[in-house]
Amino acid sequence: MKLKAGLMIVLLIGAGFGFARQQLKGHLLKQRMQGDPLANLPENIQVLTRFGERADISPGNDRVAFMAKVFGDAMVIDLKSRQISCLTCSIPGAAFLRVMHLPNGDYLLAGTDRFEDPVTSRKNADLWYLSKAPGAKPQKIGLKVNEGIAVSKRSFKIAYTEWTAEGTQLVVAGLDLKGERPKLINQKVVMKNAGKDCSLEAQDFYDGDTRLTFFCYVPDGAFEVKGIDLQTAAVTNFSNAKGSFNEPEGIFPDGYTAVESDRQCDWLGGKRGSSNLDIWKLKLDGTGKDFVRLTHFNDYDGGKAANPVVATNGKFMAFQVARSDDPPGVGHGLLLYWFTKRPQ
Repeated sequence: MKLKAGLMIVLLIGAGFGFARQQLKGHLLKQRMQGDPLANLPENIQVLTRFGERADISPGNDRVAFMAKVFGDAMVIDLKSRQISCLTCSIPGAAFLRVMHLPNGDYLLAGTDRFEDPVTSRKNADLWYLSKAPGAKPQKIGLKVNEGIAVSKRSFKIAYTEWTAEGTQLVVAGLDLKGERPKLINQKVVMKNAGKDCSLEAQDFYDGDTRLTFFCYVPDGAFEVKGIDLQTAAVTNFSNAKGSFNEPEGIFPDGYTAVESDRQCDWLGGKRGSSNLDIWKLKLDGTGKDFVRLTHFNDYDGGKAANPVVATNGKFMAFQVARSDDPPGVGHGLLLYWFTKRPQ
């Protein structure tokens, strides 16, 4: 029986051993198991929330911002107290898609003040600035964005996609918060893609904000983890896994990136693409050989793990649990994956 929504959002913080043993089996599985992956979590994974999607960890690694749902409200949870606060609940008709921390603790939001339809409103979302001060209201920055953007956790630098008549291009810019209203400065096109067979999408700055991971999105298709040197414009294919879905999501401080991938379909079978995903860790050395699987939610029929983000200290990541029939980005609760000893 496939995973049900009710099971996917149950709060199960206790550890289990069945899931850990399953990780040891890994690719020995010839087909997916029945059951609920949340019922057998290893000790280093814990459920953080019973709802939500698209997590973003604060620069101080003490809070996680997230979306309650697609075209919904932005929330934030304190990792110590587990108290959840709503950032946009005072805004009538809020229809936001993303929430991201700035290095000073303020936020960027992507969304619309007038919802039209899921496709139009997603591809033409406004970018908003929201101060962390109590009672602050979002302010439009004057930029339309498609899907997510890269936001530095060490400087006020962002990267985003622009559509042109020829295709898409990646733009890097600074965010100026000194005036009455936030504005973009020093915009620079760092890469262009001719044609509309795929659309460029920025993911994470790394190496002192001198490099940027990105990919070229093909709807429900195959694409590679890539990186661009922002000084030389040199591009590197890091995954080198032609024919599989590999989307970089979250950057480690030691030269690795987290990746949503369907590589386990090589032995488990099933539809390739965003339907069957788990989280992997890839070394950014250009060989594509150091590719390690981190989660095993897709070992279960109907299960997947997606949208990971990594703490700036590399000690943990946050990700979402989802169902294989969910649209890309939709989640049913957030989990923490500890790379160090899990706090009590």
